[in-house]
Amino acid sequence: MAYITRTLEKKILDISKDYSCLLLTGPRQVGKTTMLEHLMEGTNRQKVTLDNVENRRLAKTDPEMFLEIHPAPVLIDEVQYAPELFSYIKIRIDSGAPPGSYWLTGSQAFDLMELAQESLAGRTAVIHMSALSQSEMYGDHWAEPLSFQTAELNRRKGHLRPCSAAEMFERIWNGGMPGHRSGKYRDRDVFYSSYIQTYINRDVSDMIQGVDKLLFADFIRAAACRAGQMLNVHDIARDVDVSNDTAKRWLQVLEKSEVIYYLRPYSNNLLKRTVKTPKMYFFDTGLVAYLTRYSSPEILQNGAINGAILENYTVNEIRKTWLNNAKECLMHYYRDKDTNEIDLVIESDGVLNPLEIKKSTNPGTEIASAFRILDKGSMPRGNGVIFCLREAMTAIDRQTFVVPIWMI
Repeated sequence: MAYITRTLEKKILDISKDYSCLLLTGPRQVGKTTMLEHLMEGTNRQKVTLDNVENRRLAKTDPEMFLEIHPAPVLIDEVQYAPELFSYIKIRIDSGAPPGSYWLTGSQAFDLMELAQESLAGRTAVIHMSALSQSEMYGDHWAEPLSFQTAELNRRKGHLRPCSAAEMFERIWNGGMPGHRSGKYRDRDVFYSSYIQTYINRDVSDMIQGVDKLLFADFIRAAACRAGQMLNVHDIARDVDVSNDTAKRWLQVLEKSEVIYYLRPYSNNLLKRTVKTPKMYFFDTGLVAYLTRYSSPEILQNGAINGAILENYTVNEIRKTWLNNAKECLMHYYRDKDTNEIDLVIESDGVLNPLEIKKSTNPGTEIASAFRILDKGSMPRGNGVIFCLREAMTAIDRQTFVVPIWMI
């Protein structure tokens, strides 16, 4: 198995020089522990995991003794199983624990962030990690957040590997989970089957007492069929014969464990006819392709969800360029009651960058006309991009680029 260098590595080391405690969150099996173990090599930092029942019992019943037995610098893995530790870590930080003393990992970001804000406010850096990005797998390990300026787009073009439409759908179908993409677990179907079983048996069962595991698995599949689309809770609930309220609660579980996330519609006081429904995305398209039963990249490329899963993949990759640099990306989509729509609107450096995502290799220039709807807003419109499956970058005009998805 080959270790794949992660863009976040430099940020983790830099942040650890300033903060006594660092909390790394993200979905299950995206490589949080593997990366931190890699960074620990050659240091005196020890690792302890709360997956171990004895470790977890001690951390919950006597957190002070737990921290004495496992002194800093220490990596505490799966810290969500013992939230009792947070107040005792706070005491040690307030008593002068040096920078980098505590590295914590967890896969329930919402609950962990709430605990960190309550007990460790101002004392811990919270970093989010997602699955492998295409830049990590195919070229530029140290890619910066995506910029929409000509010079930066040209720089990315020189560091990343071009691919055809067929190769792009192979990337989408395989996903970005390190356990599979590193070669450790070569059978993709077995890997994702095991992933779902472990996720439901451990994370979901912890959050929903007495959950019907088979029904919840069907629920995830129903949600995956609608990845990259506007959320319709009723349709998902109807597919698995549960109530709308149950579907809402289960979607909250998927969001809390970062299996899904939402893009909210962009609006301001001058754009009053925008819709209010969010769009739902899965953190990994390999998981979506597995759940929706597409048996090969070729079948997926010609399947009913090819446009939606391509959009999900593209939004993921754009989002990762920010997450992998420990930055927040202000991402929205635009849709109004007159059916004007823009796939993605990114707020950055005081401007709005409109983005469209097309599965065509030669998208029509008329697509960019939708970008002008943002001129009615209160913030100036910056450069726009049409992301597509062509193999080389071009431009429609000075403010609108046509960019291959492989360049993200």
